[in-house]
Amino acid sequence: MKRVLVVDDELSIIKLLSFNLEKEGYAVTTAEDGKEGYELALNEKFDFIILDVMLPSMDGLEIAKKLRQEKIDTPILMLTAKDDTIDRILGLEIGADDYLTKPFSPREVLARMKAIFRRVEPRQETIEHEFLTAGEIKADLATYQVFIRDDKIDLTPKEFELLVYFMKRQKRVIDRDTLLDRIWQYDFSGQSRIVDVHVSHLREKIEVDPKHPQYLQTVRGFGYKFQVPAK
Repeated sequence: MKRVLVVDDELSIIKLLSFNLEKEGYAVTTAEDGKEGYELALNEKFDFIILDVMLPSMDGLEIAKKLRQEKIDTPILMLTAKDDTIDRILGLEIGADDYLTKPFSPREVLARMKAIFRRVEPRQETIEHEFLTAGEIKADLATYQVFIRDDKIDLTPKEFELLVYFMKRQKRVIDRDTLLDRIWQYDFSGQSRIVDVHVSHLREKIEVDPKHPQYLQTVRGFGYKFQVPAK
């Protein structure tokens, strides 16, 4: 049984989510305070976290940031107020996997969770590892791990998706709108900063000199291109 942590200071939302999640077979733990939610996420094992942005004592953005700093990669779905674009962008930048604006339907929450699980869970039926290699970068598609010169590097789920997408399309110029559609899979029209920030973070992890990238290059006026640097 998968464990889900719900952190929200609105009792009505906690009751709504708990009822529907338990109905779907999830074990639910709840917290109405930010610090309490953070301590639970830090010290207990959860398969998924639903995290409100506005919380007493510690807000959801700070919680998500601290969890990622502690190398806790549990998938996080952020709950934001309607039209709070900045919160959505910040949440994704610091490692949240998706966001949902209030009000929402329980069915949409469950659908988003299932989509995230499909992206981040290792495929249990895969017995042999399947690797994708480009230069000194090797991505394990079965375990969602990435190695550079045999050293494991830590990527967020979105960074892993982005890297694999580029690796499978070497030397192609890919525009930001295509990346938004393929990686984020919903409408972020006009919000190319999300792509740029994730590319910047990815460069910091895979490039020897992120300011002069060899693998992930900017094609001005078009987008990005991934290629193996010449030796």
